[in-house]
Amino acid sequence: MKASLFRHGINLWPPFLFAGIHVTAISADYRHVRVELRQRPWNVNYVRTHFGGSLFAMTDPFWMLCLLQNLGGRYFVWDKSGSIDFIKPGRGVVWTEFRLDDATLDEVRAATADGGKYLHWFENDLLDEQGEVVARVRKQVYVRLKPEARATA
Repeated sequence: MKASLFRHGINLWPPFLFAGIHVTAISADYRHVRVELRQRPWNVNYVRTHFGGSLFAMTDPFWMLCLLQNLGGRYFVWDKSGSIDFIKPGRGVVWTEFRLDDATLDEVRAATADGGKYLHWFENDLLDEQGEVVARVRKQVYVRLKPEARATA
């Protein structure tokens, strides 16, 4: 799917729309994504800071999506695990970026060439408008070459 069309669609997806999560950029090759969480009255917690679930949700599909778009349909790609460390209260606009490089893609392809599964950890800092870290998210993604792709390799 064309990245610009995907960006518009995901911004209208109810879990993101109602949480205040907004994808501001996706590169045409799905190697870079920028996501913002805008503070709204309906997405704050009891002490009027960003709800932790929204902070985690803003990182949810993007490492998997970037890998899937770059590896292609020959691979199974799934989110496997995730964690979040809250560093300081988040207020206002909080943002993060995802950057997938050639070295990571080469590592994944090499690790899965024999058909085995590969688990890769990614890490994102969620930053406030002053550039200070609000939270740190770790996501583990599962990758495996599909059996039919191994047969044709």
